[in-house]
Amino acid sequence: MSEHLLNAALTAAERGWHVFPLRPHTKRPALHGEASCPGTGPCAAGHRKWEQRATTDPGLIRATWSRAPYNVGIATGPSGLVVVDLDKPKGSSDAPDGATTFAALCERTGHPVPATRRTRTASGGEHLYFAAPAGVRLGNTAGTLAPLVDTRAWGGYVVAVGSTTPTGPYEHVGGPEVAELPVWLLELLQPAPARPITPLRLPAVSGNRAALAALEAECAIVVGAPDHQRNITLNRCAFKVGRFVAWGDLPRHVVEEAFQAAGEASGLTDAECRATIRSALNSSLRKARARDAA
Repeated sequence: MSEHLLNAALTAAERGWHVFPLRPHTKRPALHGEASCPGTGPCAAGHRKWEQRATTDPGLIRATWSRAPYNVGIATGPSGLVVVDLDKPKGSSDAPDGATTFAALCERTGHPVPATRRTRTASGGEHLYFAAPAGVRLGNTAGTLAPLVDTRAWGGYVVAVGSTTPTGPYEHVGGPEVAELPVWLLELLQPAPARPITPLRLPAVSGNRAALAALEAECAIVVGAPDHQRNITLNRCAFKVGRFVAWGDLPRHVVEEAFQAAGEASGLTDAECRATIRSALNSSLRKARARDAA
């Protein structure tokens, strides 16, 4: 038993966070899987997964951590948490890390990076802890908000402060107590309602024929984008059409309305579309070359 890890588990439980054991020095649950379930003890009425067995009971925690130096997992859903995971690029990539892309998302949506409890992960990334809104059940996301930015809620877990893996420890690095999940983040994380698939209809406007054809073609690309590429596709397509706005061939509001419809049809949220389209068009207008130089 590790007194340090037991105290880490008890400290998390005192906050109302439901904990369960992870294999020593790893991030993997130490509980048995469904295939090897004995059907006894906690699983007497059927197999219970780590999320169901996570607990705040000090007696159960002491009994579990007395058996081995388990790392500590926090089941985010039962704990009422939404954790934003800002990851580092794999290997020697010089791509921006999750903290950078998340800060850019905050800037695009007109909000500061939220102040809340922060943990440094073993890989050098960060976990931002937020209190989930009452009555809202969010799932996990992977790259939905921005590249290298994941979230953990129901169905997910994070490694608690005090745990250690071969790449390093998990440490509290400051910030105030856990803040409420900002409304604008909640809007981005809520799944978009299912929309009937209908032919995309663009507004009837006067304009250059090539500009209208480009707008229609780029909107069609957005509608058909794969789930994990929807936001970046919207950004790229809106940027390409922005030159026609700069040249006066299309009114900006028409382009915004068309891409808003296309983005929402692809499954992005209203707020996510608005932020991405505004950022892409602003950038395109700044960088657009004169027509005869394009």
